[in-house]
Amino acid sequence: MSKFLFSLFICFTFSLAAYSFQDSTSVQYDDAPLYVKKITKEDLQKYKEDSKYDYTLEKADNSWWENLKTWAYSYLLRFFQWIFGGTKAVGFLAAFLQFIPYILLAFLIFILIMLFLKTNMRGINLAKKNLSNVTLSEEEHIIKNEDIQQLIKNALEDKNYRLAVRYYYLYILKIMSEKELIDWQLQKTNDDYQKELSQSKYATPFVTITRLYDYIWYGDFTIDESKYNKAAEEFIKLQNSITKS
Repeated sequence: MSKFLFSLFICFTFSLAAYSFQDSTSVQYDDAPLYVKKITKEDLQKYKEDSKYDYTLEKADNSWWENLKTWAYSYLLRFFQWIFGGTKAVGFLAAFLQFIPYILLAFLIFILIMLFLKTNMRGINLAKKNLSNVTLSEEEHIIKNEDIQQLIKNALEDKNYRLAVRYYYLYILKIMSEKELIDWQLQKTNDDYQKELSQSKYATPFVTITRLYDYIWYGDFTIDESKYNKAAEEFIKLQNSITKS
């Protein structure tokens, strides 16, 4: 009985193994009839009008910068092709050509800035020159034609002590010129007069009043009567020394 059962088990096992080794790649064919769906013109028009199915690529208009780069690059490319006989640029030359538009733009901006600064500086210098000419012409008129002592008196009456200091300084220049201690000229500066007096006894007092004049007049320094009197002492001492010589 046991042998029979064992034999039956062996047969069943081999039958399963044989079934498992059957060809698993067999193809099953579908014999169902095919149905062809027709697409009408109306169907196509519907898809054409649907924006979801619009795959047209719109080319954006180039900016002025893109047009400038294209223009510059094309002309430079022609130039280098003319030099190298139509050889295509590679390596460093190709990279250099790509940066040429940026270099040209930077150079153009630099030129415009320089022209702008030069124009402004010319205008500023012209304004300064005109102002200087007006001031010097006024000083020349005062020294040659005006009664400076009366101008000093009028300024003191108006309590315009700063203007009085200016007139007093011009008066010192006038009497020095009359005494031929200096050669007064319209284009000369106070430093020029200091050099002319450097070997005389008036050098130190003239430097003193020049500093006072520059500080009060050009420094736009407001002074009262007491401060004016202290400054006037230096002018009076130099005036007396000149007139007594």
